[in-house]
This record gives sequence, structure tokens and C-alpha cells, in this order.
Amino acid sequence: MYKAVGSRGSRVSRVLWMLEELGQPYEFVEVKLRSPEAYALNPSGKVPILIDGDLKVTDSAAICVYLADKHADKGMGASPGIAGRAEMDSWMHFAQSELEAPLWNKLRHRFLLPKNVRVDVGPAAAYDFASEVKALDRRLGGNPYALGDRFSAVDVLLGDMGAWARAGRLPIESESVNAYFDRVLSRPVRARAQANGGAMK
Repeated sequence: MYKAVGSRGSRVSRVLWMLEELGQPYEFVEVKLRSPEAYALNPSGKVPILIDGDLKVTDSAAICVYLADKHADKGMGASPGIAGRAEMDSWMHFAQSELEAPLWNKLRHRFLLPKNVRVDVGPAAAYDFASEVKALDRRLGGNPYALGDRFSAVDVLLGDMGAWARAGRLPIESESVNAYFDRVLSRPVRARAQANGGAMK
């Protein structure tokens, strides 16, 4: 059985959602960011962490890709061949490096950084996020999902970021992107993942 290690409401929500989509049994182990327990599993002290036997996988995107590859029969990974892998990797890097970056920056300055180094990054974060929403709209190109007609690990990451943006009240000025987020976030297994530890108490 997998162990998904993380704090409620963190990026562990993506890992739990992915495990639910794959129909895999798991245990959610609640561990706080930069706690002794987290440092024992990850040198950075960050969560989430997936434990699969003796293997420990860190970073939510890497975990989702690992799970998609391990359970390739479920069809949530890259399309066959090197081009399929490149397509998925490109989406994953865009999701974390571009779409999520302004969300993370806003969150850090609102809650996580020491108070003496926090600044108001709200306007800049909103500006950057709006730009990346336009990029996401173009990348989707009218497709129902990131990789075309099938739901994949990429959509787990993007959908979770969409939920994060909505919770932070960042405007999403695109009907098609909003429709995309509605489509992926309404999946019943996501509700199970939220109930099992993906959401804040």
C-alpha cells in the first residue's frame, strides 16, 4: 500500500487525487512542512512525499508522473514514444514553473515567509497569473484535456492549481479555462481525495 505523506490542504491533495483516479489503496500520513518527520523523509523538509516500499518520491509533479508510469494501464501517463514523453514533460514544467509560480509567490508572502520579509505581491501575482491563464487557454486549444481527449496526470496538477487560484480569488478571465477547471474539478474521485486528507479541516 502506498503512503502519501503531507499536510492537509497542501500539494498532497494532488497525490491523493492521483491515487484515487488510479484506484490504488493508500494511507494518508499527516506530517507538517519542515517538521522533523518531513526532514527524515526529504532533505528539504517539504511535502508531499510518496512512499512505495523502500522508494521515496518527492515533488507533487514527479509523484504524479511516477504513479502514471507505474500504472500505465490506466492511461494517465504520456502518449507512447519519446514525443509523447516530451509533450507530457512540457505540460508538467509549464504547470509548475509558469502557472503555479504566481500562486505560490502570493501564498508565500501571505502566510509562509517570516513577517519581516513579506511584501505585497498581490498585484504582480495577479498580473502574472492572468498572463499564464491566457497561455493555458492557447495550449489547450479547445481540447477537453491537456493531452487531448483523455484525462491524465497533467490534468490533476492543472486542476489542483485551478482550485488553488479560485480559493485565492484570483480572476480567471477565460471561459474555456474556467470550463476546463469545472470539468476536471467535478470528477467524483477528487471529492474522495479531498475528504481523505486533500482539503483543510
